Amino acid sequence: METVVNLVAESGLPGHFLPQFKPSAMTIDSTWLKTYFDDIYRAISTSSVNERLIEIRSLWSDAAAAGNKIIFAGNGGSAAIASHCSVDLTKTVGLRSINFNEADLITCFANDYGYVEWLAKAIEAYADDGDALVLISSSGLSPNILRAAEVGRNMGLSVITLSGFDADNPLRKAGEINLWVDSQSYNVVEMTHHIWLLAAIDMEIASRAHTIGS
Repeated sequence: METVVNLVAESGLPGHFLPQFKPSAMTIDSTWLKTYFDDIYRAISTSSVNERLIEIRSLWSDAAAAGNKIIFAGNGGSAAIASHCSVDLTKTVGLRSINFNEADLITCFANDYGYVEWLAKAIEAYADDGDALVLISSSGLSPNILRAAEVGRNMGLSVITLSGFDADNPLRKAGEINLWVDSQSYNVVEMTHHIWLLAAIDMEIASRAHTIGS
């Protein structure tokens, strides 16, 4: 019987995070990395994503042209993505954008309204009709993100969602534009979300540079 090296047991992570492989095929590090980067490439290169990213860029531009802003929100790693993208849109592109990652806001609203409701309450407090709302959740199951999508739609926001894992996750059906990553790995899903959103931002930067140079 062939021996299979199991990084899952050694790492303590769930099985879908790390691939198993046979060390006889190649060095362990090279095999693991090749599998890892192949998984990321397949996730990023989904055939339908280009059209959706063009739609997102257009939606952001339309919101800004109407005097509105773009709001990003997520939990954990997705919150870090939200921070990066909102700052990039504001500083590099010149589109007004915010996120809700301030500790005082989160702890205040979560303490008073509960964690499921805190983000929805923040949206009610800071969003305006016509804003674009980008909601990021790897699983598409986070209760506060799903609640935020509901409130955003009811307020007249253009809701964009990014999710992963199961194809039938509820967040995937909650937005005007819904991007889904076909992977069960948190980091593959999160990195794909990050790259997709930054691609939309860089596309807007490139478009403006082309217009100025024309």
